[in-house]
Amino acid sequence: MWHPLRVLIVCAALAVAACSSNEPAAARESASPPPSDAQTRAAAAAPASTRPRIVFLGDSLTAGYGLDVEQSVPSLVQRHLDAEGYQYEVVNAGVSGDTSAGGLRRLEWSLDGDVRILVVELGANDGLRGLPVAEMKTNLKTIVQTARKRGIDVLLTGMEAPPNYGAAYTSEFRRAFRDLASEERVAFMPFYLFEVAGIPTLNIADGIHPNPAGARIVEANLWRSLKPLVEKQRR
Repeated sequence: MWHPLRVLIVCAALAVAACSSNEPAAARESASPPPSDAQTRAAAAAPASTRPRIVFLGDSLTAGYGLDVEQSVPSLVQRHLDAEGYQYEVVNAGVSGDTSAGGLRRLEWSLDGDVRILVVELGANDGLRGLPVAEMKTNLKTIVQTARKRGIDVLLTGMEAPPNYGAAYTSEFRRAFRDLASEERVAFMPFYLFEVAGIPTLNIADGIHPNPAGARIVEANLWRSLKPLVEKQRR
């Protein structure tokens, strides 16, 4: 359970991001540009490897916006796996600006190959745009169910919505992730940016995306939820 102050800090950071210009909400989807078809296909392309895969399906937070490739969270997870002797290939299927609907559209490409684990990090841009929570949950549910029908373990990560859409929206938004994880019985990381969001020294200049130090914290927190799935696959 998060401390109320932490939730307030997180929401404040997202509110600043969402209200930093006079552009309409749809134009403020992300601090990074919307994905092109080429970006989408490049992110979904599987690496040339025969090892089983762990796919990170996400937005700019997964893609590593503002970071060098090796500093992104999926790259850090790959380094962690290699250091501990796990034989997995991590696929970074993160596309900046993507919503849950965008992730669903490119799911089939992302699940090519011998995928054993899917990490779903989507929803931040749905929240920034104030998109209907029910639609987001449906998209995420379809992603989760599609993966599980193929025997793929899923780790769902939660997100916070900015408070400018009202307390009811932010509460419904937060609850959607928790309820989905419970309903589908998948591993759950309650907040992808836990211990990073709202802390200037852990984010790049836009105040939204983790800097290298922030990415390392995200990876360390995520690893605690991911490791049991990795161990399960190893048995």
